[in-house]
Amino acid sequence: MEINYTTHGTCSRQINIKVENGIVESVEFVGGCNGNTKGISALVKGMKVEDVISRLENTKCGMKPTSCPDQLAQALKQAL
Repeated sequence: MEINYTTHGTCSRQINIKVENGIVESVEFVGGCNGNTKGISALVKGMKVEDVISRLENTKCGMKPTSCPDQLAQALKQAL
């Protein structure tokens, strides 16, 4: 399954995700803090979708009510 998620409230504009059999195969952020988004992508590769959601959901970025990790969790909820 491929998910192309338009983010809300973050510097990144979109997240492209590939999920197979409930496992995150790849994540690509469009925009955002390049090093941080690449790090997040590398860390979640191979993880179960449910585990990624539980670890990243509700992560805040400064005073913002969301973050790139939180937006990834929101996008992955579509895969469930």
